[in-house]
Amino acid sequence: MRYVLDTDVIVAAMRSPSGASAALLLAALDRRFTLVANVPLIVEYEASCSREEHCLAAGLSTVEVQQFLDGLAALAEPVETHFLWRPRLRDPADEMVLEAAVNGQANAIVTFNQRDYGSTPKDFGIEVLLPCDALKRLL
Repeated sequence: MRYVLDTDVIVAAMRSPSGASAALLLAALDRRFTLVANVPLIVEYEASCSREEHCLAAGLSTVEVQQFLDGLAALAEPVETHFLWRPRLRDPADEMVLEAAVNGQANAIVTFNQRDYGSTPKDFGIEVLLPCDALKRLL
């Protein structure tokens, strides 16, 4: 399986180490699936996870957040974006997630915001899953 994790899933994993989102990252670390991401998505992860409210909620220092992000970047298979299909989605911020999924030949985009993606990922043969459902697929 190949998954692209939306930014909301990464933030949830950082803020709640006992939730499904964190379990997904541990599954990626155990090579139960391949995490794929492109540079714009990694930059988005960093921008979101570094926000003060997320650092405080996670109980992590700036250094610890950077270590989390460095580990995440090292874990992800890098995806080069060859084609841009914009605009295809309701939320322009989600376009980079779709591009990473298409170019990375992902099976699914994992997100809490399934509605934002509509039916567009299906045009590329990509499912949109909640973290708990993506985790169940790995069992």
